[in-house]
Amino acid sequence: LTAEKYQKELLEKVIPFWENNSKDEQCGGYFTCLDRQGKVFDTDKFIWLQAREVWMFASLYNRVEQKAQWLEMAEHGARFLMQHGHDGQLNWYFSLTREGEPLVQPYNIFSDCFATMAFGQLYQATGNEEYGRIAKQTFDNILKRQDNPKGQYNKLVSGTRPLKGFSLPMILCNLSLEIEHLLPKELVNQTIDEAIHEVMDIFYQPETGLILENVTPEGEFSDSFEGRLMNPGHTIEAMWFIMDLAERKNDSELMQKAVKIMLDTLKYGWDDEFGGIFYFLDIKGNPPQQLEWDQKLWWVHIETLISLSKAYYHTGNEECLTWFQKVHEYTWAHFADAEYAEWYGYLNRRGEVLLPLKGGKWKGCFHVPRGLYQVWQTLEKIDAKSPKRE
Repeated sequence: LTAEKYQKELLEKVIPFWENNSKDEQCGGYFTCLDRQGKVFDTDKFIWLQAREVWMFASLYNRVEQKAQWLEMAEHGARFLMQHGHDGQLNWYFSLTREGEPLVQPYNIFSDCFATMAFGQLYQATGNEEYGRIAKQTFDNILKRQDNPKGQYNKLVSGTRPLKGFSLPMILCNLSLEIEHLLPKELVNQTIDEAIHEVMDIFYQPETGLILENVTPEGEFSDSFEGRLMNPGHTIEAMWFIMDLAERKNDSELMQKAVKIMLDTLKYGWDDEFGGIFYFLDIKGNPPQQLEWDQKLWWVHIETLISLSKAYYHTGNEECLTWFQKVHEYTWAHFADAEYAEWYGYLNRRGEVLLPLKGGKWKGCFHVPRGLYQVWQTLEKIDAKSPKRE
């Protein structure tokens, strides 16, 4: 297993795919609905994916090489977001028309999370104060909204079955590190500690060793579709965020716990019959409410490779290496497209391509390139530690 395989895929195939196909020269921003060969099949623009692509190109500029075209690609998306992406108060819409007219209200706090990441990275790349202000103000909005993320757009009747979701504390683990250069130290530390507590104490269920997607406000189990829901990929992704925080805090106990949860979740979520990791499961083994529960998704497998490589790097746990090889083989055999650039996103349970798209409403320039970058960097560190490893 070589770092070079991941590096080459990132820099020679995946990033050029987005550079060549996603830029909307006419209206600004990016096309994300791209078919197998990179042709545009829909022109709507989703704020999550616009912001993620800005973040991706800005972070390549910051972390890999200061290439002018990468910075220009990031700023191209940022200009569109600044002009069209929010309601004037930095509440970020969910989706827009090609021209930038809002289609879906700012109900989704993850639009705000990715906008924060995007402008935080761009501020680092350019020192432009306006980018810094947008990132900081949006982050403040997120913290204000965290107890009621959907705000006025919540379709649930309040009070009947109140639940809180795992996604936001999970993303705050990563987001607080992404923009810590813009925040007071105390706020960063407080946000990190609260997020770790939520993820590792509230959503984690010691009796099963697994993490739930939703719990009651008191942190209890809710025996309902939402309360029994498990998303293995989410947990595994969250665990590499926690590993990064454990490294930062020099907390070996937290590191070991993150590695254990990651491995327990992977074993629980692995499809022994066809290989790959299930998308959704019910913690009691009931039929999940999501009909796509048995699909195999690109991001789940890529996030797992990041987690396993980091876990092996930090702990030397051989089980992580064995699993890495297994997931690596499945992922490259099924998601990487041998003929055209970028990766498939959606496979059926048997591992056959379900949709040949390379980008859509949920898949953009994010998980594949970020994952390739992270694994490349981690494998290089592993190689540096043990030069004799084949």
